[in-house]
Amino acid sequence: MSETRQQAEKARAAYFKLATANRSQILKDMAAAIRGGVPQVLAANKKDLEAAQGTIAPPLYKRLVLNEPKLRDLVGGIEQLAAMPDPVGKVLLETELDDGLTLKRVQTPIGVIAAIFESRPEVVGQIAALAIRSGNAILLKGGREAAHSNAALGAIIHGVLERHGVGGAVQLVATREEVTQLLAMNDLISLVIPRGSNEMVQSIQNSTRIPVLGHADGICHVYIDAAADPEKAMRVAVDSKAQYPAVCNAAETLLVHRNFPGREKLFAALKGAGVDLHMESDFGHEFLDLVMAVHVVDSIDDAIDHIHRYGSAHTDAIVTEDAIAAQRFLTEVDSAGVYWNASTRFADGFRYGFGAEVGVSTNKTHARGPVGVEGLLIYKYHLIGNGHIVATYSGENARPFRHRRVL
Repeated sequence: MSETRQQAEKARAAYFKLATANRSQILKDMAAAIRGGVPQVLAANKKDLEAAQGTIAPPLYKRLVLNEPKLRDLVGGIEQLAAMPDPVGKVLLETELDDGLTLKRVQTPIGVIAAIFESRPEVVGQIAALAIRSGNAILLKGGREAAHSNAALGAIIHGVLERHGVGGAVQLVATREEVTQLLAMNDLISLVIPRGSNEMVQSIQNSTRIPVLGHADGICHVYIDAAADPEKAMRVAVDSKAQYPAVCNAAETLLVHRNFPGREKLFAALKGAGVDLHMESDFGHEFLDLVMAVHVVDSIDDAIDHIHRYGSAHTDAIVTEDAIAAQRFLTEVDSAGVYWNASTRFADGFRYGFGAEVGVSTNKTHARGPVGVEGLLIYKYHLIGNGHIVATYSGENARPFRHRRVL
């Protein structure tokens, strides 16, 4: 038996134990341990940054950087998850089928999840915490550029889990070859979550029969309507692009209505923030840098059509004071996140109040948008009876079902 399969089986065993573990206390202990381990994590990250200098693309290098604010946000997110009510076992629907016969839809974990990601070592803590909160076990495969950082965070988390008797619930997978093995384990792994380049995500989607949750591209748009407030337009456009350009929720394309009166001031504000504007070119490209494609449109219809043609169904925003135009945009744009007068950078699990996220999904089944705890849960049905049999409800003298909604 390969080492990878042993890890997956160990994760499955831990998954069953998590059902009765004090997951809130595990998360509290995890947050405290990471807070106490900040010096070790930063020292490990320094090794990764030194090794990566000049060897990886600038956007990946930016994502690789850990600092005290990032780790403080990580700890805060874990504490937020620890404080939330336990979502596992929550009754979502309850129906009385007949006297003494009740059907319940109950929220339950998915099982063993494999998460594959590049750079961003804080993802180790984020995904581990979400997995524990939702009662899932997780196998994590990070990029080799973050090997020291991932190992440092993984060791801290593993120590906490060992003390609670569920050490196998979060494990790091070491080599790229092991990913191929993971993607073949549809008997043990229930879901794969990739976070990384378009090429990586598409490769994973094409290499497994296990369901894949995630997105390949973050082609986000900001549309400045003719009725946009110029000040709001500048604030939202600059924040969407320049606040942190190396992430999937940064805007890559600016659409501007031909009759918007503040067009030149808007362009000047973006250039002043260091953004290189590509006028009428490079649509559908994820720059992950201070570069933005710009297209002037004649109508909101043109803007929506452009988004559907070039976008990736991630997050798109309209800036306007026209409520009717805004409602059209919110209704018709077929993306996981559609915003009115707000930066695309809000597309984040922590900002949504999810504590953290495993990623942003553009799928149209199960989970969509920033995927927090609820996106890592499915449900099962509990039927509670008292010797009830189907024969009672069949035939000429069949007893009718009541089907009375209780919840």
